[in-house]
Amino acid sequence: MNAKNATSAIDVATARALLANNPDTLIVDVRTPGEFETAHVAGSINLPLDQVDAHLGRIVNDAGGRLLLMCQSGNRATQACTKLVNAGLSGATVITGGMNAWISAGGPVERGRERWSLERQVRLIAGGIVLLSVVASIWLPPARFVAGFIGAGLTFAALTNTCAMGAMLSRLPYNRGAGCDVNASLARLRNEGRRA
Repeated sequence: MNAKNATSAIDVATARALLANNPDTLIVDVRTPGEFETAHVAGSINLPLDQVDAHLGRIVNDAGGRLLLMCQSGNRATQACTKLVNAGLSGATVITGGMNAWISAGGPVERGRERWSLERQVRLIAGGIVLLSVVASIWLPPARFVAGFIGAGLTFAALTNTCAMGAMLSRLPYNRGAGCDVNASLARLRNEGRRA
C-alpha cells in the first residue's frame, strides 16, 4: 500500500460517536508521556511514537477492533498510522487535529501536571537558536549560518512532515513525565484485541 494512501482520518465528532457506540474502539495516544500526563482522553493508552517502531509487530498482531490514533495536532498520529497500516494493520484511523481539536470541540479529558507540548518546545528551541545566532553574528558574522541551518531544518521538517528536533526533544526526561509503561499499554491493546 502506498504510504500516501495508507491513512484514514475522522473528525472529533465522528470519533466521539464511534467511541460511544463501539466498545471495541480504543484510542492510542502517540504523544510523549509528558504530554499524555498533561491531558488525555479517558480510557486511552499511551504508546509514544518512538515506541511504535520498536513494537510494530506486537501492535499489528495484538490489535483488534478499531484503533483511533491521536497526538497533539495529527502529524505524529498520521506517521504512526502509516507505519501500522503499511505493516498490515487494518482498522487504524487518525483523529484529525489531535488533542488540540478534541479539546476545542469540548471533548472530555483527564488532566494532570501541565507540560508544554512538543510542538511548542520545538518553536521555543528553534526560535531561541535563531535569535541567539543572529545576535551573535554582530560579533561573529559566521554565526548567521546557524540561523540558516535551523531555517533549512524547519523547511525540511515541513516538506517531509517529520521533525528531527522534536524527535530529539521527545527523549528528554522532561517529556518522559511519570513514564509510559509500554508493556502495560501493549497488554491492554492485546486484551482489547481479544475482546473484539
